[in-house]
Parts: sequence; structure tokens; C-alpha cells
Amino acid sequence: MHIKASASIRTNYNEIAELCKSTGEPVYLTKNGVGDLVVMDIAAFDRRAEDLRVAENLHRIRSSRSNGARGYSISEVRDSLYNTIDNMD
Repeated sequence: MHIKASASIRTNYNEIAELCKSTGEPVYLTKNGVGDLVVMDIAAFDRRAEDLRVAENLHRIRSSRSNGARGYSISEVRDSLYNTIDNMD
């Protein structure tokens, strides 16, 4: 974890940007010694956002399974796909 004073973003922007890009980790900025903002590289942000979307989807699937939703076997999915392809004409 990298922590910097918020004033350092004005004076050391390039250094903070390079730190974010080289480590792939966020930099926590403090104001008067208290956490204020988080700065991170766009690529790292996009990866975290995708990880969060996947986790949310898994949670939704697990919840619906816990509530009795039916799952499908691989062979059922395969047969359904083949049936859909066969009926596309």
C-alpha cells in the first residue's frame, strides 16, 4: 500500500502516476493525516472493475441457486445450442 500526502499530487504528479502504473496498485492520498482520495492507473481500475462484475455475477448465480433456481449440465447446454443452431434456417 502506498500512502502520500494530497499535496504531493500537485507537486509530484508524474512520480505518483509512474508509481501507479509500475505497481498496478492504488496510491492513497491523505489530507491532514486522514485518508481522503485514492488514485490508480486506468488499466488497474478496469481490471478491478471487471473482477467486481464477475464477482457480482457469481454472487447472483449462487443466490439464485440457493433460492431453488435450476442449473444446467454441460450436455444440456450443448444440446440446447445445437438445437438452436439446427433451427436457424
